[in-house]
Amino acid sequence: MAYRLSLLDKSPIADGESAAQALARTVALAKQAEAWGFHRFWVAEHHNSAALAGPSPELLIAWILAQTRTLRVGAGGVMLQHYSPYKVAENFNLLASLAPGRVDLGVGKAPGGLPLSTRALQQGVNAAEKGDFAHQLGQLTQWLDATPAGDGRDELLATPLPPAPAQRFLLGASEGSAQLAARLGWQFVFAAHLNGSETDLAAALAAYHTHSNGRRALVAVQAIAAATAAEAAQLAADLQHYRVSSPQGQSVTVASVEQAEAYVRQAGITDYQIEPRQSATLKGTAADVHAQLDHLHQRYGIEEFIIDTPLSDGDTRFTSLELLAAHQQVTA
Repeated sequence: MAYRLSLLDKSPIADGESAAQALARTVALAKQAEAWGFHRFWVAEHHNSAALAGPSPELLIAWILAQTRTLRVGAGGVMLQHYSPYKVAENFNLLASLAPGRVDLGVGKAPGGLPLSTRALQQGVNAAEKGDFAHQLGQLTQWLDATPAGDGRDELLATPLPPAPAQRFLLGASEGSAQLAARLGWQFVFAAHLNGSETDLAAALAAYHTHSNGRRALVAVQAIAAATAAEAAQLAADLQHYRVSSPQGQSVTVASVEQAEAYVRQAGITDYQIEPRQSATLKGTAADVHAQLDHLHQRYGIEEFIIDTPLSDGDTRFTSLELLAAHQQVTA
């Protein structure tokens, strides 16, 4: 088994649970992931959500770093459209100075919420000055790369400058995102947990490999392991994503028809489409899931998978990840 496993945790809030309990479980899971041998532990960014408790990955990363020793901890990812690239560089340079060699900066293009929260996050921002996503990512790259050029007077740097900078990852689900990552020197993560199209996966991985001088992308996947294949199938039965798109170019992927309708309502869109997006959840026993991962590894040369287990119940999610870790340790 020649691939690594890492985790993405969204701090889901189960029925009857508080956000504080969900966040405590995320921290406990990070500690256990380190003991199980997972390589990275990433936390997500979601705004104005009653179902997910993680709007600020930077704060959660710092808390997890303080309670782990060897695990790489990062964002999967920071929703760059809302923020100053300079401030993002400062945040992650600070984290990388606190825990050198253990910090990952993953950046995403999505809003991480619906239009109400997007407008609140971007209040007062000059959209024309901000530029498009590629421009923002280019600016962030420059701030992360900047080093002192002279005597330090009248020079702007994203301080503190860490001894080992954060590793950089662009999260995307298209060939265009893969090419952008390669052009700017970022590692690429294909978001197969949101876009299950193997055609898109193959095109994006090939583009990144070609334009990055042979570097390999990571792939984020939804995966559910259980004691039996039937149990895993039952747990995965209701999983679905929906894509909202309009001729004006607005588009977003959400987890339910209700969220899709809320997006349309909050954005004031009158001409739109809501379509189910192809799902590709890997499911079954731990051996079944690893067989599917190994197939992808063999076919596309994928060296690391980011596992997203989309279950709100903490015990069930814990068991799924424990089974995956145990099987990998036995067969390694």
